[in-house]
Amino acid sequence: MKLSESGDARIRGYLYILGRSLKSFLPREMALDALREIESHVRERLEQTDAAESEETAVARVLAELGPPLQVARAYSAEIAVEAALATGGMGAVSRALWRLASTTVAGFFATLGLFVGYVLGLGLVATSVLKPIFPENVGLFIVDGIPRSFGAQFPVPPNAQVWGGYWVVPLSLAAGLGVLVLTHRWARAYLLWWRSRTST
Repeated sequence: MKLSESGDARIRGYLYILGRSLKSFLPREMALDALREIESHVRERLEQTDAAESEETAVARVLAELGPPLQVARAYSAEIAVEAALATGGMGAVSRALWRLASTTVAGFFATLGLFVGYVLGLGLVATSVLKPIFPENVGLFIVDGIPRSFGAQFPVPPNAQVWGGYWVVPLSLAAGLGVLVLTHRWARAYLLWWRSRTST
């Protein structure tokens, strides 16, 4: 289908808004590449449109199938972030991908929230192993009135609390913390793989 001036203007208007949205999520060059790719896809779809369909209807249908510009930009940037995280496997790339998914989908938000708890727990245990030799009286298992209340570091020690645990807390906390971090990171990558497979179908 050969587009008229009004049809072409409508597509250019959509692409203009999409370009601005992409630039808010991606570096400029990456946003321009994405915009060119999407424009090529739109025009290719219109070329394959049945000649019996009016131009106005065809343009409206193709753009509606693509989705609102902001939604397309979010989905595209999330896809790029996930691909980068799965390719590198680095903590920073995985964190950026999770943050992108958390800000674009409800499922991504709750998954990221759960994984965030895992990362914080792991880091907390590692921090406990570091703090025990420095503040031996403030780190360990806190027992109040004979009942275990918490494990970790507290400043100051709660009234009537006894700190139980010697320097064995250091290797135990370090091993547990590193184990939790490794498991959480694996779960994060597994979630990103699942998200990619779900969106590619």
